[in-house]
Parts: sequence; C-alpha cells; structure tokens
Amino acid sequence: MSALTLCLIIFGAMLVLMAIRVPIAVSMFSAGTLGYLIQTGWGPYSSFLNNLAFARFASYDLSVIPLFILMGHFATQGGISKALFQFAASVMGRFKGGLAMAAVLASAAFGSICGSSVATAATITGVALPEMKRHGYSGRLSTGTLAAGGTLGILIPPSVPLVIYAILTEQNIAKLFAAAMVPGLIAMLGYMIAIAIYVRVVPGQAPEVGDDIEKFSLAALAGILPIASIFVIVFGGIYGGFFTPTEGAGVGAASTFVAALLKREITWAKFKLCFYATAESSAMIFMIFIGADVMNSSLALTQVPNQLAEVVGGWGLAPLMVVTAILLFYVVLGAVMDELSMILLTIPIFFPMIMGLDFGMAKEPTAIWFGIMVLMTVGFGMLAPPVGLNVYVVNSMAKDVPISESYKGVMPFLISDTIRTILLLFFPGISLWLIQYVA
Repeated sequence: MSALTLCLIIFGAMLVLMAIRVPIAVSMFSAGTLGYLIQTGWGPYSSFLNNLAFARFASYDLSVIPLFILMGHFATQGGISKALFQFAASVMGRFKGGLAMAAVLASAAFGSICGSSVATAATITGVALPEMKRHGYSGRLSTGTLAAGGTLGILIPPSVPLVIYAILTEQNIAKLFAAAMVPGLIAMLGYMIAIAIYVRVVPGQAPEVGDDIEKFSLAALAGILPIASIFVIVFGGIYGGFFTPTEGAGVGAASTFVAALLKREITWAKFKLCFYATAESSAMIFMIFIGADVMNSSLALTQVPNQLAEVVGGWGLAPLMVVTAILLFYVVLGAVMDELSMILLTIPIFFPMIMGLDFGMAKEPTAIWFGIMVLMTVGFGMLAPPVGLNVYVVNSMAKDVPISESYKGVMPFLISDTIRTILLLFFPGISLWLIQYVA
C-alpha cells in the first residue's frame, strides 16, 4: 500500500466516523490509531501511547486555556454582558440599525474577556435578541448579526484558538495577541459598516430611529468600567512585562470573578457552574489535543506531509497562491469541523510548508502573520453554510426564525469577512505593526 493511499484511508476513516456523529476527538484518535497500527504494529503504538499524555500535557503554557475559559464563564454568569449591551445601545442607538451595531460592539467587548466564539454568540444573543425583536428588527438581521458578532470572541484577544496555535508552533502568545488586535477591530468595524449598508439597501430589516432608544448616560458608562478595567489590567500587565500571558489569564479570571461579585449576580450555583463548564470545555479541548496528536503522528509516519511540502515547493508557485489555497481549504474544512480541530489537525502539516516559503519576511513575522490568517479563516467557517456552528447556536435561541433566514442574515458579514481576509493577505503589515512594541 502506498503512503498516499494510506493517508486517504486515515482521513476517510475520520470523516466517516464524524459523519455518524462520533465525537471529533474520538474520530481523530480512532483513525490515527488505525493508521499507526497498520504501519508499526501494536508494540510501537503502545509505547507511543504510554508517553503521549504526559508529553502533551506537562506543559505550563497549556494552563492558559482553562484560565481564559474560566474568565469567560465568570463574565457570562456575572451579568457583564447585559451592561455591555446597554452601553453599546446607548452609544449606537441614534443610527439606523443601531441595535444591531450595538450587538456587534458588545460582542467585541465581551470577546475581549471571553475568548470563545460560541460562548460570545450565545451570551450576547440572550441579552440582545429580545431587545432587537421588541424594536422591530427582522429575524434575519437579528440572528445574522448575533452569529457574526460571536466570531469576534476568537478574533479579538484573548483567543483560545490563537493560544493553541502559539503552543503548536512555539510562538510568543503575547505577540500573537498583539497581531490579532488590529484585524479584530477591523472585523468589528467591517461588520458595523455591513449593517449600515444592509439596512439601507434592503428595506424592512431595521426600524427607523425612534425616541424609545435608551440615551447615553453616566450610569451606562459606569456599567462597563469593570470590563474596561479588566481589559487594561490583563493586557496592560502582559504587554507591560508585569506578568506572562498565563499569569495574565489567572489575574483576568480573578478580576472577572471580583467584578461578578460586585454586580451581585453570581450565586453559589452559578459559581459551581463556572467551574463545571470550564472543566468540561477544557477536557474537550485536551481530548482533541490527544486525538490530533495520534492522527498527526500517524500521518507523519507516512512521510506524506513532508513529501507534500517538497511537491508544493517544487511547483514554483507564488507563496501567496499557496497561502490562498490553504485558506480556501480551511473554508471547506469548516463545513465539517470546529475551529480547534481544524487547527490541531492541519497546523503540523501546513506550518512547515509555510515556513519553507519566502514571503520577504523573517521567520517569526511570517509565523505570526500566518496564524492571524488562519484565525480569520476559521472564524469564517463558524458562519458559512452548511454547518456554521454560530448560526445554529443563535438560531436555536430564536425559535421563530427559520434557519434559512439566519443563513441569509450572515451573507453581508461573510462578504465583509472576505474583503478583510483579502486585505490582510496582501498587506501583512496590518497584522504585524503592533508586535514591534512587544518584548
């Protein structure tokens, strides 16, 4: 059996298992095990498994993942999302489509202390959707906006997928966070511009500006001071050199807990729920780590990834064409996989290929820029049909809106995503200019 045939068998087995609703981690583990056993037999495979878990998880850097997840759950259960939306609505309410813009703004702010796309979408939807319905926004625009806004949870630091990319590629987490900041803000502004255009081009999607929109007030401003303080403490501390990203995550989780206590919305039951949910999410991510490691080790034994890199290098294609092809592959892969699985499975294959190409930049800036491009593209997969996980999450909370309407609602945001991705692809400096200020 040829190496290529074996690779196709491994990938085919994984996709079949995923199609019959086997968890992604188990699918990757099982397919990887099959490939490993075919190539080495039981003895070498058992030795590999014996050291796998410790080798993967005995890493200090991995502790940043549950800490940022815990920070997000404290924010969710502590009622912080309501204050964010109220402030955003008071600022944007004077514009047509203002509540939709406010939902995007609130999602961006919540994403800065959450790090999860689905959690951001679900949390802001719970607050914003009833208000948007009450003011006469269409189900299409409401659900599309909230699904798109949720992706800002991973585009604006802290970002769990970006942390995982940093660990896999051995890059500086602080520099990756800095590189993601400007693209994340561009994404937020792009979504708000998309809303402004959409409500004017397509009639009946948003009401005319009325007098019933909450006006800006000092009370609304005071409501977001805890969130702003947490952001300044965490990222100011990281970039100021006072603590590492992992320590920053711990400080952020503690600060968010204190903010939730001050708002008097976190009960003992919610407190326990935060830790249970964090443990569940962290276990899921770490299981995907194990599954991806077995899968990637099996593929590495075939030597196909190295051969693929050599073949691509021998084609003489322009480096940007190679990156474009990889990004298009991520868009397709997003139809069957979540963002974490995509990164864990593909980065060990694609990253060496990218590092072997000449983009006219040093190795570190190239690695950071590619990480941002991957992040932008997997965010695209959270919205695009036929899966679009964020769309399903938001639509499940809007019982009276057909899923087809929600997909129509995300189309303006997908256009914005496409324009932003092209912009960042051809102008890497947009992503990289902030990293010069990070030690």
